[in-house]
Amino acid sequence: MSQAFNTVSEHPCFGGLVSFHSHRSEVIGGEMSFSVYTPPQAGSDPVPVLYYLAGLTCTEETFQIKAGAQRYAALAGLMLVAPDTSPREANIPGEEEDYDLGTGASFYLDATNDPWKGSYRMESYLTGELRRIILESFPAREEAQGIFGHSMGGHGALTLALKHPDLYHSVSAFAPVCNPSNVPWGEKAFGSYLATEEEWAHHDATELVRARPPFADGRVILVDQGLDDQFLGVQLSPEALEEACSGSAQPLTLRCHEGYDHSYYFISTFMEDHIRHHAEALGV
Repeated sequence: MSQAFNTVSEHPCFGGLVSFHSHRSEVIGGEMSFSVYTPPQAGSDPVPVLYYLAGLTCTEETFQIKAGAQRYAALAGLMLVAPDTSPREANIPGEEEDYDLGTGASFYLDATNDPWKGSYRMESYLTGELRRIILESFPAREEAQGIFGHSMGGHGALTLALKHPDLYHSVSAFAPVCNPSNVPWGEKAFGSYLATEEEWAHHDATELVRARPPFADGRVILVDQGLDDQFLGVQLSPEALEEACSGSAQPLTLRCHEGYDHSYYFISTFMEDHIRHHAEALGV
């Protein structure tokens, strides 16, 4: 297997291995980092891959440390890949000023507006360069790959799955930003990263569902949302996604949970369900 990255550290975990890596990204034009959980089953055969996109301010470490996913991935035989949430040190004015724009806040799209468009190309990075690294350097099955995420990363997982159904064969999200064109986080990010407002709908899960037919294979979108989430009423808009899915006959399982907030305590509580959702869809 080829290796186009540096291994920073490795940690045995539930019979498998959590590893952290960095590499020079041609797509981004700078250093990028990612982490991988390789389950014990990968010692004998290639395994399905599940990509996780983290939320605002997070890194490639957040999921591996906080989500409690490795135990369930080890039982199911799923590889877990978590990229960083944005380019780092891109030397863009203002990239470090706000938690919801710039560093740690890529929104997983390809920027088209100056000065972001040169390096903020996360959609191309995820669907192209990083995907190739995983397929070439890890025991991963190309035909069995899924994607999920949290908050901004939930937005990213939904939009990438909707736009690239041939690459991702299962999808779920925790407390995603479902309709970013109509909430403050999205309006700020899209207004900065995208050159025209006409582009916004191409990066909005609710608008994508409205504009396209349901997944041809009948796959279900799974979304979990805490009802005590501090961002629910202003930023997340699960009701917009639910309405869009109903109108387009796209299967959606939206589960709302009393008492749960936006944190990884919430995510870890329902992680087993999401791993099972993807394992069933990916045939393991």
